[in-house]
Amino acid sequence: MPDTTIDPATSHQSPRPVLPPLSRRSFLVLTGAAAAVAASATSATARSLPAGPIATHGHPHGSAAAAGRAAVAFLQAATDAYPTLNTGPRLPQSYADELGLFSTAFVYDSALAVIALLADGRRSSEQTARAIGDGLVYAQEHDPGYSDGRLRQGYNVGPYTFYDGNPQPYGFVLPDGSANIGWQFGFLGTAVGDMAWPGIALAQLFARTRDRRYLDAAVRIGTWITTNTWSTQPLGGFSFGVNGSNVPVPNGSTEHNIDCVAFFTILRELTRDRAWSKAADHARAFVDLMWDPAQGAFWTGTNDGVEINRFPVPLDTATWSWLALREKKYAGALDWAGSALAVTDDASAATSQLPDGERLSGVTFSTASLTSTAQYNGITVHPQGVWLEGTNQLATALADRNRRGDRSASDALLAQARHAQDVLGVGQHLGGVEVDGGIVAASSLLDTGFGFGYFQVQHVGATSWFVFGETRTNPYRLRGRS
Repeated sequence: MPDTTIDPATSHQSPRPVLPPLSRRSFLVLTGAAAAVAASATSATARSLPAGPIATHGHPHGSAAAAGRAAVAFLQAATDAYPTLNTGPRLPQSYADELGLFSTAFVYDSALAVIALLADGRRSSEQTARAIGDGLVYAQEHDPGYSDGRLRQGYNVGPYTFYDGNPQPYGFVLPDGSANIGWQFGFLGTAVGDMAWPGIALAQLFARTRDRRYLDAAVRIGTWITTNTWSTQPLGGFSFGVNGSNVPVPNGSTEHNIDCVAFFTILRELTRDRAWSKAADHARAFVDLMWDPAQGAFWTGTNDGVEINRFPVPLDTATWSWLALREKKYAGALDWAGSALAVTDDASAATSQLPDGERLSGVTFSTASLTSTAQYNGITVHPQGVWLEGTNQLATALADRNRRGDRSASDALLAQARHAQDVLGVGQHLGGVEVDGGIVAASSLLDTGFGFGYFQVQHVGATSWFVFGETRTNPYRLRGRS
């Protein structure tokens, strides 16, 4: 196995994969459909987001309800992509085959899928959610190197031949019974956010099913975080985690600490153990220090636990802070995100990968995305590329905030995502089988500013956040609780 390290910038998101050369058309499917219009709204966020032209053609997935069902079907297909190999506990393949990460299943995406399937509410969706939850428990209990409750950043869930010719013939469970960790791409590290999200998902499963295994696994995750990453540096909070060699990573992420506030709060609700309140408070203190009232946004975190990292500023600290904290003094971060990170991808732009005649609006990943000229696999990024996962995050958060105009703004963003579902990613595959209904990660290739990019490929994470938006689900809250 290569001695690789986890990149603090890539946790939760798609890392920069080692891909063969790709043409500009690799992720491009031509269509004559026009872009959907963003509905009118009165919130500051809605006024900031540019609108596309009114659609003049039909929508393949029909109504919003049908689009939601198609998204759920994609999550189920991702989970069942290798039926002859994974008949029990399993994880969903995170991206369509076209990305080139083969059968990689990131635990962040797996956690989102669990919560989205529970939000759907149908019996078949709950069964799939339980299969993924069982997969997370299995990975925790059958790690090939550790027995301390950790999860790795990603796992292999199906066979493939790597770029160097090395065959990977197995599914999620190896012949010796251990979980098939993603060593080929170096997804061996354990990050706080990549632990907290599965912890939240398992807690949600326990709350739905009352199966104690899920809560026990969530508690083990929480214990790993507090034992291994509790920072005593001046900024406090929880540090990033450990790399693939089990060496601590000193970075501290605002995003990860927001995750911890939500996760530990849920554990406190379910276990009544006050120690989780202390842990939540420790994470919350870090998040509070990251707030910049002058710009109305949160800084990204710290590289050393001492100095605040002020560039780039990402979207998810705005959206997730509202969903986790619901703090009125931070509510304006959503308006900052809807204004400062608003983009419109137009097919006429030189670096756009949209089909001819298309136009799509939403938000991008960070302030750095807006000016980047980076290249991935010889393709130049598009500064106006729409990050669909983030666009669905903003839609979810606005609906949850529910100020005047927020629902209209949320609906407008979801309409854009539905149109992307209709016209982007057509003809892509999971495990070699053509798949439909997923939301692509980005409308055109974009650079996050953190050393990795997003591509026009169907994605479990982006699709799960779409389901949250459509079902008005706050994934950080136990369902049925305010």
